Amino acid sequence: MRIRYFIYFILLTIYGYGYLPADIATMIKNLKINPANVSIIITETKGSRELASYREFQSRYPASVMKTLTTYSALLELGENFKWPTRIFYRGTFYNGVIDGDLIVKGYGDPTLSCNDPVFMAKRLKRLGIRKITGNIIIDRSFFDIGDKISSGFDNNKYSEYNAMPDALMFDDHLCRIVVKPDKYSVSVERAIPDYSFEIVNNLKSTSRKCRGAYSWPRVTVSYTEDKPKVILSGYLSNRCRPKRIGWVIGHPYSSFYYVFADALKSNGIEYNGHMRLATLPADAKALITHYSKSLLKIVAKTNKKSNNLYARHIFLTTGAKKFGAPATLQKGRDAVKEILGNRGLLDATVVLDNGCGLSRKSRLDAYTLYKVLQGAYRDFGKKWMNALAIAGVDGTIKRRFRHSVARGRAWMKTGTLKNAKNIAGYVRGRSGKLYTVVILYNGKYRWRGATLQNKIIEWLVKKY
Repeated sequence: MRIRYFIYFILLTIYGYGYLPADIATMIKNLKINPANVSIIITETKGSRELASYREFQSRYPASVMKTLTTYSALLELGENFKWPTRIFYRGTFYNGVIDGDLIVKGYGDPTLSCNDPVFMAKRLKRLGIRKITGNIIIDRSFFDIGDKISSGFDNNKYSEYNAMPDALMFDDHLCRIVVKPDKYSVSVERAIPDYSFEIVNNLKSTSRKCRGAYSWPRVTVSYTEDKPKVILSGYLSNRCRPKRIGWVIGHPYSSFYYVFADALKSNGIEYNGHMRLATLPADAKALITHYSKSLLKIVAKTNKKSNNLYARHIFLTTGAKKFGAPATLQKGRDAVKEILGNRGLLDATVVLDNGCGLSRKSRLDAYTLYKVLQGAYRDFGKKWMNALAIAGVDGTIKRRFRHSVARGRAWMKTGTLKNAKNIAGYVRGRSGKLYTVVILYNGKYRWRGATLQNKIIEWLVKKY
C-alpha cells in the first residue's frame, strides 16, 4: 500500500500536479495519505519564493476556511471600523415621561447582542426620562430576508450552537441558556437570564452514582407543539456533578431579546405591561436611541479565531446588503463577495460560496484561490488581519493543537473541519523571521491524518526556514 501511494505521488508530480519538497512527500507517504486528497501551497508572503505547490487548482470542500473570504470581503466593503446599529423608536406621543404608544426595536444584523445590551438600552431610555410605555414592543427584523428557520439542520445536532441560523435581531448567540444544579435529593433547573421565550419541564432525578457516562449529562428533548418551545430534561444526574450551564438553539432570538429587554425596562422603573409584536418600522416612528456593536475588525477576529458560524453568516449577509441594498439575502451576499474579490482578480467562477460560513456541502474552493485571498488580505491589512486569525498555541481553534509545539506563537491560521475535510490556511513565521503563506487542504477519510500532516508541515516550516 505504501509503495503504491508513493509511486502514485511521483507520477502525479511528473504529470503536472505541482511540486512538493521531499520532506513533505515523505510525510504523506508515512501517514498513508492518498496524495490526491491533498492540496498544498507554501510561498513567501512578501517575496516570490515558492516552497510547495501541489494540486492547488483542485476544487475541494473548504469547510470553515471559507470564512476568510467572507471576512476579508467585509473588511474591504464595510471598513474595519464599521459597527452594527440597533435602533429604538417610538410611535405615538411622548409627554411627561409617558410614551402613549408603542416602542419599536429595529435590528440591523448585529450578531453580538448579549444579555447586558438590553439592560444598557433600558438604562439609556430611563435617562431620557421615560417612565411608562402604554403600548407594545414591536420587533422589526426585516433587514434580513432569509426565512424563519431556527437551526440550519446541517447534521443531527440541530440544537448545537454551530447550527444557529441568523436573524436581523440576533441575541445571545441564538441560545436559550439553562443552569442545571444537582444536589443530594433533587436536580434544580433554572433560566440563566430572564428569557421566557421557552418553557422548562424538569423530570431529572438525582443519583449518587459517579458523574460520568449517562449520569453526567441530562437527556434533552424539545417539543414545538405549543406556542412556546418546551425543553424537557429527563434521566438521572449524579449529585457529584458540578452545576452545568447549557445553551441550545431552540427558539427565535428576537423573542429571547424581547423578554430580557422587557425585564430590564421594569427593573429600571419603566412601567410596561404590553406584548411583543412583529412588524416593520412604521413611517411615523420617531428615533430614541441607537446602540452600536464593537468594530467589525474585533468581530472578524472572534469570527475567525473561534470559527463562529453565526457571526460569519451575519457578516456575509450584511456585506450583501451594503453592496446591493436591504433587505439582506443569501444571494446578495454571494454576489457581493464574488464582485468584491473578483474585481481584485482573486476569485473565479469555480468558487461556490453558499452561506459564507463553510457549514455546507455545496461550498467549493481551491487552494490557489485561498492563497490569493490570504495574500490580498495581508497586503491590505497586514498584522491586523494576521492577528484576527487563531494564533498557534495561544488562542482560538489551534490553542490546544500547537500548545507544546515549536510552532507556538509562530503561526496565524484559519481552520476548517467537516466530515472528510480537514483544512488549514494562514501564515507561518520561520526561525529566520521570514513569513510564509500556507494553505493545506485535506479532503478524505481519517481526518486525523490530514491534521497530523498539517501539523508536521507547519512545524517543519518553522524549523527549516
